[in-house]
Amino acid sequence: MSDSARLVVEGLRARVEGKEILNGVDLVVPTGEVHALMGPNGSGKSTLAYTLLGHPNYEVTGGSASFDGTDLLPLAADERARLGMFLCFQYPTSIPGVSVVNFLRAALKAQGKEMPAREFLRTLSAVMGELKIDESFRSRYINDGFSGGEKKRMEILQLALLRPRLAVLDETDSGLDVDALRTVAEGVDRVRGTDMGVLVITHYPRILEYLRPDAVHVLHRGRVVVSGGHDLARRIEADGYDPILGAGAGTAAREGNP
Repeated sequence: MSDSARLVVEGLRARVEGKEILNGVDLVVPTGEVHALMGPNGSGKSTLAYTLLGHPNYEVTGGSASFDGTDLLPLAADERARLGMFLCFQYPTSIPGVSVVNFLRAALKAQGKEMPAREFLRTLSAVMGELKIDESFRSRYINDGFSGGEKKRMEILQLALLRPRLAVLDETDSGLDVDALRTVAEGVDRVRGTDMGVLVITHYPRILEYLRPDAVHVLHRGRVVVSGGHDLARRIEADGYDPILGAGAGTAAREGNP
């Protein structure tokens, strides 16, 4: 494995409510790269995201997962977050009564990145301006009454402000129209950098036309069965999953150099 790799997953197996979902996932996401994880519904994509971030309902039954050389499996979710891991939810939760500005300041404090109030507000305004998010967001309650697109932009705002070292985006494009999809993708593209790895989990390849991933992986029946470059996503867009899964599902085929 590359010494520069941040996330290294080897033979990871996990189950939910007694049902095995992950059946030996192998995956490496280096710092500074955007990797896409695709696959049909029910292939285990979201299970992998929640398992990596330490959701207590997801039981690891085998394999390993490390981040920047640290074994993730013994760590609680908050400890993984303090390592620099971040999850964008497919369905962000509403938190009535908690304002965006208070939530974001508390999140920074929890990561040891607290700053004076005036500096925080200046930074927040600058980030919101870069992401083209209206200043009125600051006083609204977290995701309370937000549209689908607003919820996803809220996730990207958190990502931009917290600056994690690994961002896992769990179907962030789900339910978005074309304009909202472009806005979210452009937001991710703005905050990515050489110090951040990004794992984009998606069912449809449209968002990848904006993000241009360094590598694309296809998950099927709880395993990564095919890996390749951006052309792999285009093949899926054109032909669907069946031709690719038929060629690689049994042998964990690898195309190109991810």
